[in-house]
Amino acid sequence: MPFAAPSLDAAPLHMDLDGDRAFMRDYLDKSAAAMSDFASDRRLAAQLLELGGLIADSLAAGGKLLTAGNGGSAGDAQHIASEFTARLMYDRRPLAAVALTTDSSSLTAISNDYGYEHVFARQVLALGRPGDVFLGISTSGRSPNILRAFTEARRAGLTTIAFCGSATTDLPDVDHVFSASSDWTPVIQQIHITAGHIVCGIVERRLCPR
Repeated sequence: MPFAAPSLDAAPLHMDLDGDRAFMRDYLDKSAAAMSDFASDRRLAAQLLELGGLIADSLAAGGKLLTAGNGGSAGDAQHIASEFTARLMYDRRPLAAVALTTDSSSLTAISNDYGYEHVFARQVLALGRPGDVFLGISTSGRSPNILRAFTEARRAGLTTIAFCGSATTDLPDVDHVFSASSDWTPVIQQIHITAGHIVCGIVERRLCPR
């Protein structure tokens, strides 16, 4: 029997402006509280300085940054990589970074032939070299393809960095774990991209000063 798409006229548009305003206020309050906690956390500030330094050292030695994530975190991985290859705060030379989420032929071939859990690990093994840095982004800290990529990256001699949420507790193959001060996915992602901007800004200040 052929599939029949539901009619858009089947159900009336539900309008609840008071509920919408309450949702928006709650979202913004949680976002502001998490960002305030982030801004005042000296441990996270020190960690971002360390991450910026180690990525800068890798790039200065001829290495590169590899990034990966799923869904919204794939978008964040691409966003962060693009800040390195293009620019962030000011015009400067491009910096070596590759998002492993953008090559549709590799993504589909690896997923089809080996399984989706291998989709980033095989790219890490193909493109990564000792001294490179792999940044894996997972709000839950449990994405199988990110965890496998961490394992293979470490075996291949890459420095591994995880961006995750506050509920993540055990990442044995990760050298540096940046845990966003939230357990709510939308806010975790907001903190991740802010942290990515800060790290990139530190790297470009060190490698490409004005």
